[in-house]
Amino acid sequence: MRKLLSPVGAGVLSAMGLLSQTPQRDVKPPQAINRTLPADPTGLPRAAYTLGPDDQIVIRATDIPDITDKPLRLDLNGDIKVPMVGRIHAAGLTAEQLEAELTRRLKIYLQEPEVAVSVAEFHSQPVSVIGEVGTPGVQQLQGQKTLIEILSMAGGLRPTAGPTARITRRSEWGRIPLPGAADDATGAFIIAEVDIKSLLAAKNPERNIVIRPYDVISVPKAEIVYVMGEVTKAGPVELGEGHSISVLEAVSSAGGATRTASVSRAKILRPIMGGPKRAELAIDIKKITQGKASDVPLLSGDILFIPDSKGARATARALEAAIQAGTIVGTYGVIH
Repeated sequence: MRKLLSPVGAGVLSAMGLLSQTPQRDVKPPQAINRTLPADPTGLPRAAYTLGPDDQIVIRATDIPDITDKPLRLDLNGDIKVPMVGRIHAAGLTAEQLEAELTRRLKIYLQEPEVAVSVAEFHSQPVSVIGEVGTPGVQQLQGQKTLIEILSMAGGLRPTAGPTARITRRSEWGRIPLPGAADDATGAFIIAEVDIKSLLAAKNPERNIVIRPYDVISVPKAEIVYVMGEVTKAGPVELGEGHSISVLEAVSSAGGATRTASVSRAKILRPIMGGPKRAELAIDIKKITQGKASDVPLLSGDILFIPDSKGARATARALEAAIQAGTIVGTYGVIH
């Protein structure tokens, strides 16, 4: 056991019950420090993580069994009550700053107190999940969470979700360990994209990265084209990572053209920027399949319409009107 300061001796510890009657000075968060500190065992930078209400910490103090290894939770005011020490306002402090304050107070009893603080549970650091998830909003980190775990907490992906997610991280939390991660124009944030569809299919498990406090995870709506008319399965076709699909690929995704289709009279209805109208482009799918014409890329929002050879089906313009009126939205469950 370490020696107690004389002349207090062992009598100090026996009088500890009186200490709770002594007013304790709340410790306000000090100014931010500008040096890099060693990483916490959780993997979080100790200088970056500031404690907040409902976080749970563990204090290890050599030769003080009343304190060591006993979990303490910050109350709604951000305070903790520590035996022998009293009340401390811990919210806004880093783990090392709290260690320094505990060490200062424990010097009443020990010549060289050794104190270590670690965060057992994180409840005060938000992660924003927006876009095409079940319940968009703010999730609180509770310990170490991966991208898939956070998306699950947010209700999972909607059917309308695109194939990628964008992650924006404050620079003080370090680089995002994903290919293509880059600083934004201000240098205050790191931005990266990850293919969540392949991640959920367990194709790239190493990209299921750990999420940090204040990360913003954005899941955009899938970019789609509509394939309508004389195809086996009319409806929306999702674009891949390249954000484009060719006419033949779109027809194939829709199950192919029917026997009554007039593939030589197909049309592409393409949105015109800045207005509700669409440009109409004639396309001869028959010549494309024969190698007499080049395949044409479809862009997000395009409508590929293949009419009936007998002209008994809706015209391309009637189809466009139906989409603008929301009829196809209701039929296929796609938000246009």
